Amino acid sequence: MVPAKALVLVPLLLLAACGGKSRPQGGDDSALQETGYLTPPEPDRVRPDAAGGILLSGHAPPGAKVRLATPAGEAMFVTAGPQGRWTLALTPSAQARIYGLSATAGSRQAQAQGYVLVTPKGEAAMLRAGAGALRIDPGPAAGLKAVDFDSGGGLEISAVAAPGATVILRLDGRQIAMGRADPSGHYTVSLPGPGQPSPVRPGRHLIQAQGDGFADSATVLVSPPAPLAQGPLSSQLTPAGLRVDWMTPGGGVQSTILLH
Repeated sequence: MVPAKALVLVPLLLLAACGGKSRPQGGDDSALQETGYLTPPEPDRVRPDAAGGILLSGHAPPGAKVRLATPAGEAMFVTAGPQGRWTLALTPSAQARIYGLSATAGSRQAQAQGYVLVTPKGEAAMLRAGAGALRIDPGPAAGLKAVDFDSGGGLEISAVAAPGATVILRLDGRQIAMGRADPSGHYTVSLPGPGQPSPVRPGRHLIQAQGDGFADSATVLVSPPAPLAQGPLSSQLTPAGLRVDWMTPGGGVQSTILLH
């Protein structure tokens, strides 16, 4: 990962300061309460509102206090309803924004598994350090969704298909993976994988996805990020989609392309 300036690192580390505890295996809900476990909040829907802003919704433990905070420390709060649903209204913005998401119930606190990215056009995703982004915004039922990479030559490809559907991925015409989408319809692949010791080189790469009833492709440019001089996030439009370069909790920079 690429080192970043300390002044940029501090605000984003504050977003990750309230990490959740690992879930114990087995047992009932009372056992979970005794161990202090709290299910992390998850965003699962984004849509425009009448005022030109964005409505972000998700689920959390019923009655939990959900907090959405910017790197500068500005925060919004909402209480999850009886069914665990919550919605927060984001004001209009001309720039992509990144947030830390957490939930609190009594003395227990849990951090979402990644940062929430929201763009002015209503695209949204969970950015995950060392893993592929998970798109939140609605779109085609199946196809390529995001590509993540870093300076170490790692590449993460994220696709969506019907739950349990077969997905075949190719990179520059060579098959690199075949598997099935998980119960939520997500399928991600990390490169280099087993038997692929070489890192992905900088340059343009053709990514193709094919599966049960769909085929999709995207050409992405893998290149180093520009220095993050204005904060922990920068964005630019590319032919493949919006690219965001963002700081991970470890201080490195990861690049994510939200594919069209």
